[in-house]
Amino acid sequence: MEIQLQDRTLGQWMEHWAETTPDKEYLVYSDRDLRFTWKEFNERVDRMAKGMLSIGIKHGTHVGIWATNVPDWLTFLYAAAKIGAVAVTVNTNYKQSELEFLVENADIHTLCITDGVFDGSYVDMVYTMLPELKESQRGYLKSKRFPVLKNVVYIGQEKYRGMYNTPELLLLGENVSDETLVEAKKLVTPHDVVNMQYTSGTTGFPKGVMLTHYNIANNGLLTGEHMKFTADDKLCCCVPLFHCFGVVLASMNVLTHGCTQVMVEKFDPLVVLASIHKERCTALYGVPTMFIAELNHPMFSMFDLSSLRTGIMAGSLCPEWLMREVMDKMYMKEITSVYGLTETSPGMTQSKVDDPVEVRASTVGSDLPGVEVRVIDPETLEECPVGVQGEMCCRGYNIMKGYYKMPEATAAIIDKNGFLHSGDLGIKTPEGNYKITGRIKDMIIRGGENIYPREIEEFLYQIPQIKDVQVAAVPSKKYGEEVGAFIILKEGESLHDCDVKDFCKGKISRHKIPKYIFFIDQFPLTGSGKIQKYKLKDLGLELLKKQGITPA
Repeated sequence: MEIQLQDRTLGQWMEHWAETTPDKEYLVYSDRDLRFTWKEFNERVDRMAKGMLSIGIKHGTHVGIWATNVPDWLTFLYAAAKIGAVAVTVNTNYKQSELEFLVENADIHTLCITDGVFDGSYVDMVYTMLPELKESQRGYLKSKRFPVLKNVVYIGQEKYRGMYNTPELLLLGENVSDETLVEAKKLVTPHDVVNMQYTSGTTGFPKGVMLTHYNIANNGLLTGEHMKFTADDKLCCCVPLFHCFGVVLASMNVLTHGCTQVMVEKFDPLVVLASIHKERCTALYGVPTMFIAELNHPMFSMFDLSSLRTGIMAGSLCPEWLMREVMDKMYMKEITSVYGLTETSPGMTQSKVDDPVEVRASTVGSDLPGVEVRVIDPETLEECPVGVQGEMCCRGYNIMKGYYKMPEATAAIIDKNGFLHSGDLGIKTPEGNYKITGRIKDMIIRGGENIYPREIEEFLYQIPQIKDVQVAAVPSKKYGEEVGAFIILKEGESLHDCDVKDFCKGKISRHKIPKYIFFIDQFPLTGSGKIQKYKLKDLGLELLKKQGITPA
């Protein structure tokens, strides 16, 4: 039976479950035993929505959320959604200049923050950006540099000069009538922008991707159907909510199926394993590096993961061996992979739970319902025959509304036929599935030979000592580019350059054998756990310099 696309806003979905299954658990933080039923959470969201209205947030207002996966992250998202505001999700790894760029570029009216993560205080950065905030009365901020910005909200109990906090906002909401909230809700349509995400900005400045209720709710609905989600499922979500993986694939799956969302505030493999064990989760999401961290955790065997059934591995290319290991050791026999990008809300293809293991381990599945995927020749713009490599493109309900205030950039990625060009290379198999072979800009061109890193990575994974590997270009005077392999070894293992090269000899073409082998401890990652491949080139040159080697 084909699933029909739904014309519901996020708020309407939330209210549907609050009415249908009011006492069912919706949101759980297992590590602190914090639990909300659908009814309780919906009531909190309504109170927050009224609080937002009281500080001047209305239909079309941009509300920045800069926080790890804290309990009220989703409260702010859905409260904004109910009154037609746009939640602008901010990468938790952002530093000063990136924050200032986004606040200005995205026309943020209200910025909601936590205290920060890892090596930077968000509070300090906000005060650096807005020195006048300490002297301002809450709600009366006047910044010359950021004239649109009127409020800063601290997500939590703590009080900071010039900022509202969560309890104050909820309290202010009590002065707003229920009728006012009802009227605000009436203005919201499924085709309004509800979420704006800034792409990682691996090249140039980040761009604000405008996604509608219709885009993301339906993507959540259809990807969830592929995993046969029902209201009985419990999803462990440890991927960041600022990213499509967390806010759409995880949260919208749950929102459209009435499941339970078991949250992990900051990724920690131990907290993930303990949450699955305690809550009997049936699904788990993650990028490959997360699954590797869970499988390799010294306490892995102490947890009962037998409740797991399905999940999604996505975010970067998934090695076949890892897929098989997750199926085997983590009981996730029905794991799927989703392929897409922020601009496609994000899913454009997905494997099905009943696809053969080979298909799920080696492809990203087939077109999702309502999405037309084509492999297009980047030169001729013609559709490629089966088995011939080209650029992955798609059109359908999932295509973003556009980049915020960037019509030229929007027109450059969505062609006149409505197809969005991903920048990724892939092939279509005779069975109608897709394999991602690399990125157009990842491709290594050595002396006129096109080399696709994915092919070499998959080959090197056969070396038993290798835990993880990425292949990237290293500049060469002679050939333009040479192949560099960046290797993370398994704990306690050792390997030499010559071992890797000897393993390759005779098994892959000579020009594909990595000229440079680098043994490293970790890859450069984005905030959402994706490997920043473009940074490997510079890292390679840096490591060669340390060794006193000048690339020939």
